[in-house]
Amino acid sequence: MPESRFDIAVVGAGPAGLAAAVTAAETGRSVVLVDAGEQPGGQYWRHPDESAPRGEESLGHHDWSIFTDFRARLHRLTGDGRIVHLPRRQVWFVERPAPGTRAHTLHLTTAHVEAARSGDETPRSVTADGLVLCPGGYDRQLPIPGWDLPGVMAAGGVQALLKGHRALAGRRAVVAGTGPFLLPVATGLAAAGADVVAVCEAGSVSGWAKNPLAAAAVPAKAREAVEYATALAHHRIPYLQRTAITAIHGDDEVRSVELSRLDREGRIRDRTRRVDVDLVALGWGFTPSLELITATGAETRKDVDDSLVAVVDSEQRATAPGVYVAGEATGVGGALLAVAEGELAGLIAARDQRAAVPQASVQALQKRITRYRRFAAAMHAAHPVPRRWHEWLRPDTTVCRCEEVSFGQVCAARDELGAGDARSVKMMARPGMGWCQGRVCGFATARLAAAQEGRELTADDLRPTAKQTFTAPISLEQLAEAPRDE
Repeated sequence: MPESRFDIAVVGAGPAGLAAAVTAAETGRSVVLVDAGEQPGGQYWRHPDESAPRGEESLGHHDWSIFTDFRARLHRLTGDGRIVHLPRRQVWFVERPAPGTRAHTLHLTTAHVEAARSGDETPRSVTADGLVLCPGGYDRQLPIPGWDLPGVMAAGGVQALLKGHRALAGRRAVVAGTGPFLLPVATGLAAAGADVVAVCEAGSVSGWAKNPLAAAAVPAKAREAVEYATALAHHRIPYLQRTAITAIHGDDEVRSVELSRLDREGRIRDRTRRVDVDLVALGWGFTPSLELITATGAETRKDVDDSLVAVVDSEQRATAPGVYVAGEATGVGGALLAVAEGELAGLIAARDQRAAVPQASVQALQKRITRYRRFAAAMHAAHPVPRRWHEWLRPDTTVCRCEEVSFGQVCAARDELGAGDARSVKMMARPGMGWCQGRVCGFATARLAAAQEGRELTADDLRPTAKQTFTAPISLEQLAEAPRDE
């Protein structure tokens, strides 16, 4: 059985976690890397398998050389015994340090049925003095009429099928929502043979003019935008600004969508046309995964894009002792930012474990992070969720799929029962009480509660669905066998 006590534990092997684990281990600290995936890379660097180390650029992988470098270093450090890599594992519970100690214990469960049946001797828990959390994020979704029909997918899910399995989710598609992520999804679909009828951007690229210096802070992103614009032109994909899908039609599956022109507040100016499609890819940005962060007792705040994120200082330290956070959980900003934060978190966690770390390296990373954060803020300002999005909804529009809660029921919770915040709406109408525990509908419910009260969204609106007792599903058998204090 592998050693279960380490200097540093890193959770997540995406851009931030991979960078953190490799950087910390190269200082001489012992590191365990826990990840739910079969292979390193996370969602951003998702790829079919480890047998094809190059050539993934055709699937929309930018910065692929950064990944291959980190992966090579990971393999070398794993071979040397300086990193223990535990793939296909999730942390289901974080045991905080006992009084007078600083070690966190992570209780693990299998992320795949195959792993559960393999009979390996992976420890059920690991303990570390430093805990670097890089849980990433997932697609933010907003309900619209018909979004629960088969054929409607999160944009990230559509891209995951392309990257991980080279599979098309549909043949005639429309990609809609807001933000730059719509572009790689649309061009990836088109390159794989789909007919992409349009990219519908609810905002406008003119929003970047609000902060031109921050937008120019990362020149590589401008070059990337030109590449995508060229690819859209090559595939003859219309890019429709201030346009949204405001209704999806079909009986047992998607048949068509209704495209509407929007004003600056997101109100419908006019319904332009109906388009026949069999795939709708919706992307409204990303929501950080915060279950592990809140499990440690670390504080959270609302970010510029209305996401709930972890509070960290200039060295990636969370407010809980011995905990560091990097990547999307500190604020959605892309892979380059996540890598820089991961490297910094790895260095600081190692330094706190008495490793020699050059201050110049720390300062250089902090400067990169500041520049990337400025760019991320400009991006979010240019591509916000439409303020009046809720006016597109009908009373029978499903808000919470798990509990089958409609928009009308959410409104009734306020109008008839006095629910004035997301927590009260959750208690009285049950959105967020089902299988996903609000991971899909939590943001939308919080936005609806705030909009109905005529106020801005707050961190307190978002916190009720971020905190979970168990951070991953486990069986009753595992729960019964878990160690407990006498």
